[in-house]
Amino acid sequence: MKRTSVSTWFLIVCLSLVAVQSQYNSKSRPYDPKAEKVTDLHFFLHESLDGQNPTAVVIAQANITTNNSTVPSRTLSAVDDPLRTGPEPSSEVIGNAQGLAVIAGVNSTVAVTYFDFGFTGGEFNGSSLSMFSRNQLTMTEREMSVVGGTGEFRMARGFAIINPYLINATNVILEFNVTVVHY
Repeated sequence: MKRTSVSTWFLIVCLSLVAVQSQYNSKSRPYDPKAEKVTDLHFFLHESLDGQNPTAVVIAQANITTNNSTVPSRTLSAVDDPLRTGPEPSSEVIGNAQGLAVIAGVNSTVAVTYFDFGFTGGEFNGSSLSMFSRNQLTMTEREMSVVGGTGEFRMARGFAIINPYLINATNVILEFNVTVVHY
């Protein structure tokens, strides 16, 4: 009985020390909207769908036999597309877009896309932008939401206007005009 009392007392003391040492801390800083910057970016995403090194690959697809579309509904693709300064395949690479796209619409015209644009060259080398949005594939001009970022784009928010430059059976080139508010 005495051993149980000592053990219980020891356990209570240890738990009380843990509670004292793990207190919640916070520090508020004043908000200064003048510290925010607005940056406009312009670049091209180059996607290869075929060949030895495709940059977009279907990784899952629903077993639906009634959909005869070239990109059937409920298809999940992973992408790792280069970002370039121009639409030409020889233009300078400034980063890459990695992410996922789900063809979500029953009629295969809507994709829900997540991209992380990692910049590996130029002024924003080492920074990234995250975009997550509904992507209406049949529209010539599309809009995506900027939902975050790292490095120079810390706490980013904004939007991207996307215009198709080239779309065929093996290649997609999209023009991005991005407006980012960040610190």
